[in-house]
Amino acid sequence: QVQLEDSGGRLVQAGGSLRLSCAASGNTFSRYGVAWFRQAPGKERSLVAVISWSGGNILYADSRTGRFTISRDNAQNTAYLQMNRLEPEDTAVYYCAAGRLPDFTWETVTNRAYYTYWGQGTQVTVSS
Repeated sequence: QVQLEDSGGRLVQAGGSLRLSCAASGNTFSRYGVAWFRQAPGKERSLVAVISWSGGNILYADSRTGRFTISRDNAQNTAYLQMNRLEPEDTAVYYCAAGRLPDFTWETVTNRAYYTYWGQGTQVTVSS
């Protein structure tokens, strides 16, 4: 069993930065892929970024701008999402999730059914 606690969300001005953290309990965290999803009001929960169990594979929903960076520290049972140059459109509840990913295809990593464990969500609000 793994429990996830995500944190770090707050109100920030456009152009600012935040680092979200996902702290895991249990000793099996390193076995799972970890992703950050976000959900804005009235919208579907969608993938932001995902990192494999080893950290060797990473995918971003929007790789064009390089604003977000996902990372993990398995020794600390923690994953992170560094967000820079934030925009009002980034306003959402951000959730970390962990699960065994059979592969690292886009179809797999975006499928919420593969993520067994979820954090409670942390609110990020970006003001213009």
